[in-house]
Amino acid sequence: MVPVSRHSWKTSGMAPQRATLLQVAQRAGVSRSTASFVLAGRHLDMRISEDARRRVLRAAQELDYRPNLMARSLRTKVTRTIALVSDTLASDPYAGKAIQGALAAAVAHGRLLFIGETEGDPVVEEKLVSDLIDRQVDAFVYASMFTRYVRLPKQLKGHPVVLLNCLTRGAEPAQHQIIPDELTAGWNAAVTLLEAGHRGGIHLVGNADEHVFAGRERLAGIREGLSSADTRLAGMIDCDWWPDSAYDAVSRALAEGLRPQALICLNDRIALGTYQALREAGQVIPDDVSVISFDDSELAAWLRPQLTSISLPHYQLGWEAVERLLGPESGPLVHRVPMPVRRRASTGKPSVS
Repeated sequence: MVPVSRHSWKTSGMAPQRATLLQVAQRAGVSRSTASFVLAGRHLDMRISEDARRRVLRAAQELDYRPNLMARSLRTKVTRTIALVSDTLASDPYAGKAIQGALAAAVAHGRLLFIGETEGDPVVEEKLVSDLIDRQVDAFVYASMFTRYVRLPKQLKGHPVVLLNCLTRGAEPAQHQIIPDELTAGWNAAVTLLEAGHRGGIHLVGNADEHVFAGRERLAGIREGLSSADTRLAGMIDCDWWPDSAYDAVSRALAEGLRPQALICLNDRIALGTYQALREAGQVIPDDVSVISFDDSELAAWLRPQLTSISLPHYQLGWEAVERLLGPESGPLVHRVPMPVRRRASTGKPSVS
């Protein structure tokens, strides 16, 4: 064992001192202000010679100089930080891909992203937003786990804000609002079945409650898509958006004599329960019944046969929100992000009776 001196033990845990701007200037043989202008990229407008610029950059590299961002923020009032405030978005493994997209966009812009979660508690939200403002965060992404209408915290008034997966009421949006294009997703679900040859016996599985944004928009898109081929839904199997409720509802409908050609499930969890009910009734997917769904969660690829599903583009939503926040200024709009169709083995031609 190598003995450690008392002095080295005391200093071994200390972080090495950062090089200062003055040290860079001294090493380069220039004034502190000249070094500052060079490192800020202002050597041309300040008429600093190319030789001096090279010496400053070489000195900064040799000393591993990094600017003191805290000192800069106190001076400029710009911290180059943004915050994403959500209800439960960050802690959901699937929807958390929106965080990945937001992080990637923040890094691309050279920004640091703070992430805060409130679990929908207005008291926690008020405290969180106030603390972030106290830390001079430059701008905010206000996010929701489910697409819905929200009221922005009053503390955010006057701060740059983009809404992620949520909207504010009113004819003209006051901020950019980034949401999935659920309406076109519903259309695409209908068109996918139409292209496979389905013209009748198409049923919806789920509860398209008027108060649930995704359900309302998906149903409207489905109806529009089917009407483009002069057809319509044959019926609706009402259930909650969970496997057990879907299993019970579809099992009951099949026991009562329903023989659908195709089922459009409002999400993948509903599709899971639907698969179980069809299998127990001796129905083969897609030979007897085609099944299509929404969300494209991990369930879609796990099911057998693999489930055709319309993807919720979480990553793209997060990326787009930060891009709108940090990109060129433009008039606030509602931006609908496309939801791609993931075609798999659960859809096929109509069965021949």
